[in-house]
Amino acid sequence: MLALPSRFGPAVFLSLVVLALATAAPHGSAVRAQGDDDDKPKLSLRASPRVGFAPAEILFVAELRGGADDYEDFYCASVEWDWDDDTHSESTPDCDPYEAGTSRIRRRFSTRHRFDYGGRYEVRIRLKKRDDTVAAARAVVELRGGRFGRFD
Repeated sequence: MLALPSRFGPAVFLSLVVLALATAAPHGSAVRAQGDDDDKPKLSLRASPRVGFAPAEILFVAELRGGADDYEDFYCASVEWDWDDDTHSESTPDCDPYEAGTSRIRRRFSTRHRFDYGGRYEVRIRLKKRDDTVAAARAVVELRGGRFGRFD
């Protein structure tokens, strides 16, 4: 039995026990209801190749991993690419209205982009609903050469 100094009454002891149980709750317990994002898919981005010589055409593949296939915030999201070479690309899909349990999120986004000049490019992808970014990822590409490199 735990002995507490006399200045701690039963209410303080009970509060300590509740706090200890709440912080020791296993993953997936009722604590999740307080806003944990474990069910939210995670966006990653990879570039191939990541290093090369300019001019170069690079393949970018973004993937949503985990989470529910009908995750509403990601359903019918617009895709925005920032190429870090003063250009952007954006696409907005045409989708049927969302239906829980039936609608499926798109999990893979791929495209190619040509870089004409050498330099370090931090490419970003954003998934957006209306004007809100719901997920983002980045990848870095390093290119050497080119007629007029960014970092001559």
